[in-house]
Amino acid sequence: MATTRIRARTKARTPTGKEFRFEWQGIDREGKPIQGETRATGKSHVHAILRRQNIKPIKITKYRRLWVKAITPKDVALFTRQLATLCQAGVPLLQSFDIVGRGSPNPRLARLLYGIRTDIETGTSLSTAFRKHPNYFDNLYCNLIEAGESAGILDQLLERLAVYMEKTEAIRSKIKSALMYPIAVLLVAFVVIAIIMIFVVPTFKEVFSNFGADLPAATRTVIALSEIFINYGWLILTVLFGGYYGFMRAWKRSKKMQFTLDQLALKLPIFGPLLDKSCTARWTRTLSILYGAGVPLVDALRSVGGAAGNSVYAHATLKIQQDISHGTSLSAAMTQSGLFPAMALQMCAIGEESGSIDHMLSRVADFYEAEVDDRVAGLASLIEPLMMVILGVLIGGIVVAMYLPIFKLGQVV
Repeated sequence: MATTRIRARTKARTPTGKEFRFEWQGIDREGKPIQGETRATGKSHVHAILRRQNIKPIKITKYRRLWVKAITPKDVALFTRQLATLCQAGVPLLQSFDIVGRGSPNPRLARLLYGIRTDIETGTSLSTAFRKHPNYFDNLYCNLIEAGESAGILDQLLERLAVYMEKTEAIRSKIKSALMYPIAVLLVAFVVIAIIMIFVVPTFKEVFSNFGADLPAATRTVIALSEIFINYGWLILTVLFGGYYGFMRAWKRSKKMQFTLDQLALKLPIFGPLLDKSCTARWTRTLSILYGAGVPLVDALRSVGGAAGNSVYAHATLKIQQDISHGTSLSAAMTQSGLFPAMALQMCAIGEESGSIDHMLSRVADFYEAEVDDRVAGLASLIEPLMMVILGVLIGGIVVAMYLPIFKLGQVV
């Protein structure tokens, strides 16, 4: 017998007392097995909630928080692709959620999908059910789903949304790989240098103490750095981690700081053009999908700024939205922002004249996505030898500095 899973909710929660999460199994008024979860102050509170819903509880257990894989944007993109495929094949929506939920390797995603399925089963629209989980489904996602439901083309918009998310994730992963590689290499270099400074250099220092001659300046510098690592190593690590933690908290809380850092990121000599093209690709792709789905241009721009992934573009999008609402054309408003390249502006102007803005914006997105791919490939071939040179200079410099006194040993003798 199939087991139904629902999420029990209490209409009036206890105002006092800490609530906990409970998982339960029971039998409904028709004698069918049912299971779900709810928040309550204790097992007796869960009993009372279930009795009000005509459910006879059989087993109630307090939820134990274990490590569960988080739901990533890649998981949401895969779910969207699966849902689009099932809807295009004519599978009913509720059954589609069951199939995707049972096949999901992520238990947290499966619970999320079961909860959305329960909301839909009780009469909630799909877009409204998604809006209850803004951490996983943003305004762009929900707006497209709502447009598909109202126009009766949910399967088509799910397909567009799946393509959009797959392309966005592909660009994001390439940007991350381009940025993370040098960071990872520098971290490894720091660890190697720390090991040399803490364990290797002191051994050489003991040998050099019996030379009876002045050490070269480079050797003295390395020995002084070694003593700093040994005496203040924990302080250095504390300052580094504390500074990183404080920086991240300040960055998340301060919109002004985010805007300033995003401005600086776009002006970086190597990575700035890459980030700029990536933001342009995401911006035009998002607007193309929303406008092509029948969302009015002014309303579509509300979701476009955040999708670009850069607060500079988000701020410029608000200005573009205001200009368009006052009668300015899209291409003119984009030109005034000063962010978009000439090719994107020309294509947008052609789209306005021909009545195919969504199609032209999609072509712009395709072009700049290809540009991002080429630049990432070029950066990968450039960064690798550059990192090797940096590592060679750092580690090789330390080795040479420690062997200089040995080279002069003959003169001392």
